[in-house]
Amino acid sequence: MKALVYETANTIENFPIERREIADPTVRDGDVLVDIRAIGINPGEAYFRQVRSAEPGGYVLLGFEFSGVVAEIGRSVEGFRVGDRVFGTGDLFRDGAYAERLAIDHRIIAKLPDSIPFDQGASLAVGAVTATEAMFRDQDALPAGVKTVMIIGGAGAIGSLGTQVLKATTSAFVIATASRPESREWCSKMGADLVVDHHGDMPAQLAAADIHEVDMVLSTAGTAANLGAIASLIRPYGHIAFVDPVPPLDLGPMGPLGGKAPSLHMEMMFTRIVNNYQPERQGRFLQKLATLVAQGHVHPIMTTRLEGLTVETMKTAHEMIEQGRTIGKIVIAL
Repeated sequence: MKALVYETANTIENFPIERREIADPTVRDGDVLVDIRAIGINPGEAYFRQVRSAEPGGYVLLGFEFSGVVAEIGRSVEGFRVGDRVFGTGDLFRDGAYAERLAIDHRIIAKLPDSIPFDQGASLAVGAVTATEAMFRDQDALPAGVKTVMIIGGAGAIGSLGTQVLKATTSAFVIATASRPESREWCSKMGADLVVDHHGDMPAQLAAADIHEVDMVLSTAGTAANLGAIASLIRPYGHIAFVDPVPPLDLGPMGPLGGKAPSLHMEMMFTRIVNNYQPERQGRFLQKLATLVAQGHVHPIMTTRLEGLTVETMKTAHEMIEQGRTIGKIVIAL
């Protein structure tokens, strides 16, 4: 099969990814083999391309988000048949979706309704899984007492789908942050009840709306830089969820968070599959998400569609990601 791979991590200026012919993936007993129809592009992939090199003699095949058609099923797979339309996430420790075919554990994917085009379907899984796990953890509801949620970075994939999932499944009041007119408009379109500028004085902006504290903060980027504002806004015993890497935090009683005693929620989308910890819950969530999309309660977030599994389209996608101004999701259709 054809795939976009690289050997040595490098910058966007020295883009290392090249198109090669490689062997089809091995299908394990619990896998489905998927003919890829579209790929969602994520910031984590651009990050890995810069820092993660292959083992000697090997290659790195990225791609954490996809849609496609089941071409083969493993011996222990239940609930899927050849020909099913599916979507889902990749696996951190297996070859990814920048290829014509992907072998993936059937427990972390779901069927894609006929009403959802493949390119739109490829925009859903990563943002929705990440946001929902960050806020709901491994439960089916928000923590008790959470009625107001602030999402820092509301126009990206995590913020876009996190806002929609909250509005579709809870009664939470959602505050999103965005700094540009187009990203503010997008956050409102996603369903945010209030949009504020994360480059401004966030506590003052919320106070102007007669909001003086929030129950939960989901920080998708810039957590360290915004920690002072987060500490000011979070209520005592509130919840702070973050998805970006942060430097060591002062968690002592005299630190910025000490007086509030909040719960800190780390999120890593691959936790379930890497640890084999109830991975089937991810598949069930994605199936619920697909139903919400088919019913019109959640909308796909593809805003840029590129065509073809080529080095040129992938470099364009990575360049856009690294500019840090992406709204919604970049998708490459095969």
